[in-house]
Amino acid sequence: MPIEFHAGTNYASDLILALAHGAVNQKSLCGEILMERYSLPYCWLRWSVLSCILAANPLVADEGLWLFNNVPKAQLKQRYGFEPGDEWLEHLRMSSVRFNNGGSGSFVSANGLVMTNHHVAADCLQKVSSGGKDYMQDGFYAPTRPTEAKCPDLELNVLTGIEDVTAQVNKAVRPEMDSAQTFAAQRGAMSTLEKDCANQTGLRCDVVTLYQGGVYNLYQYKKYTDVRLVFAPEYDTSFFGGDPDNFTYPRYNLDVAFLRVYESDKPASIRHYLSWSDGGARDGELVFVSGHPGSTNRMNTLARLEYLRDKGYPFLLSLLSRRHDALRQFSEESNENARIAKEDLFSIENSLKAFTGELAGLRDPALMRKKAAAEKDLQTAVAANSKMQAAYGGAWEAIAKAQTELAQFYRERSLFEGGAAFDAQLFEMARTLVRLAAEKQKPNPERLREYRESNLPSLELELFSPAPIYDSFEKSKLTDSLTFMQEQLGSDHPLVKKVLDGRTPRQLAEEAISKTVLKDVNQRRKLAEEGVKALDTSTDPMIRLALKIDEDSRALRKRYEDRVQGVERANYALIAKAIFELRGKSNYPDATFTLRLSYGTVKGYADHGRNIAPLTNFSGLYERASLHGNKVPYQLPKRWMERKPKLDLAVPLNFVSTADIIGGNSGSPVVNRQGELVGLIFDGNIHSLVWNFLYDDEKGRAIAVHSQGILEALTQIYQADTLVKELRDKSGN
Repeated sequence: MPIEFHAGTNYASDLILALAHGAVNQKSLCGEILMERYSLPYCWLRWSVLSCILAANPLVADEGLWLFNNVPKAQLKQRYGFEPGDEWLEHLRMSSVRFNNGGSGSFVSANGLVMTNHHVAADCLQKVSSGGKDYMQDGFYAPTRPTEAKCPDLELNVLTGIEDVTAQVNKAVRPEMDSAQTFAAQRGAMSTLEKDCANQTGLRCDVVTLYQGGVYNLYQYKKYTDVRLVFAPEYDTSFFGGDPDNFTYPRYNLDVAFLRVYESDKPASIRHYLSWSDGGARDGELVFVSGHPGSTNRMNTLARLEYLRDKGYPFLLSLLSRRHDALRQFSEESNENARIAKEDLFSIENSLKAFTGELAGLRDPALMRKKAAAEKDLQTAVAANSKMQAAYGGAWEAIAKAQTELAQFYRERSLFEGGAAFDAQLFEMARTLVRLAAEKQKPNPERLREYRESNLPSLELELFSPAPIYDSFEKSKLTDSLTFMQEQLGSDHPLVKKVLDGRTPRQLAEEAISKTVLKDVNQRRKLAEEGVKALDTSTDPMIRLALKIDEDSRALRKRYEDRVQGVERANYALIAKAIFELRGKSNYPDATFTLRLSYGTVKGYADHGRNIAPLTNFSGLYERASLHGNKVPYQLPKRWMERKPKLDLAVPLNFVSTADIIGGNSGSPVVNRQGELVGLIFDGNIHSLVWNFLYDDEKGRAIAVHSQGILEALTQIYQADTLVKELRDKSGN
């Protein structure tokens, strides 16, 4: 599965899971905030590098994560003889949905029905499972509206408007300001713009940083917080082949789920939704993907990539490996433990496989030589113009110095401010309460970004979630993460001593989780209402732990913002301006967990002398299950075996295309020239892992569920007649 994007109050879990199917679970913040919190290549991730920073290098074939207000229409017309019109683009944009806990989706009916992946909906599936029900494992179907299950803390966003606010953001900057002051002034201006927009429109408003600070756009979102689960297949079907088949192809996955958005306790009336294609994706067909890629590193300098190669990724992989072992051990203790940990374990396994491959790419001398040559070409072009050299020539050295600074404290920042030392939902609730009270006393422009006025409704949706919290799981995770902290920094490190205060990690975790009142939503609300005084005098052990480490964590954050992020933002903006001068704004910016359009063709590829066809079918699914003895992870559920005779085994199930995607695109709709839905993105193959740094379509492919395969399974296996009728209804009723 592609690494997903999640954001929210549970930063400790987010640190790994977001880095994965990011999957992470507590969420309310946009991608930029997460990138600001962590020194790791956090939010969602995938690679790339060269083509978007080189004035001399043209884009590769179908490359591009294009802004909806900068679609390469002429390029599409020249290459494919198709130019999407403004109405076509608006319809697709308004039909596209962002899952604020990570991933993408789309409206597929006039009655608020949303389609995404099973693994994007997994957070909701996990949280609505209770009373012996395991909907993530066994699947879920609500044949009637009253039986649809409400997701306790899910927020969906639809992009309704885009405004360039670069001038307004930069107006706050004065010539005498250094990079840290500039960064603070820009952030203050962004918060003010967002608050004013939210007050005027009633929408969610986010200022999005593009081209690493070269451009700022204000995005306005229609927000839905009453989201209910309609359908999801069994886990064994959605993730058929499990970890062994992850990032491979051919694939045979029904990685799909349906939810519904409500307003005023009624299904929302949706004007823009995608009609189901009668035939689905065909070999050689031009297709488009509309989704929310989380993060790419395609504008990163060589120095930044070297930091990721030598520091960031190795640290991340050591963290992921430890979490994986701990989750596996917890899961093996009982069936209930396995259910509780299933989503986290899935995400960790996905992340380990992805980042191991990505680190291998960074360690590839050929890729790094190519990056070095590309960077040198751009610097040479800048140096050839004396004015450009004076304005932009020092940017690369400044960014390199920032990486040297970061290397000195990245562990402490990731462990304490990033939350890797405190992998417990209850700790993050405590930290959020402590900081919420403190930040609300400040003027909006001076607050930490996640506590700005325009973001508080989303933050509070997660903070006051009624979703279940499991003591045993919390204790296991917190014990392990505190032990990781101790191992990474040593028992004599001042902050380690301060946190443990003479106790073992297990003792601290046991005490803090057993005695905290934060498991009670009403207690969390009460503390939030009472504010700073109540928190400062609280004897709750989790609140005390959050308070104990808050000053040091904030100091690490400030050091990062002033000496690293502020420097990067200012100097990447200079590089972006140099590129604009050399070739204009004819290119796309790095991904930012905001809506993008990509395109490509349904196309197979050759690998190790084997020609791989672009489409798979149900026949191949059963053959693969039989080949492995119908055993996990190739085991088909009982109903799939019983109802096999009803299926048309020739119907396509999965397909690949050259569309440019990265983590966060999971759940993205795939449409044809007519704007009809032909598929659902759920993964990339192993060759696409390098797309975080460099797009290449020789072997790299995006993997999708075929629209006809979805209908065939819904009709013949699940007998979900009501749902199928709604999907096929093109009348808008």
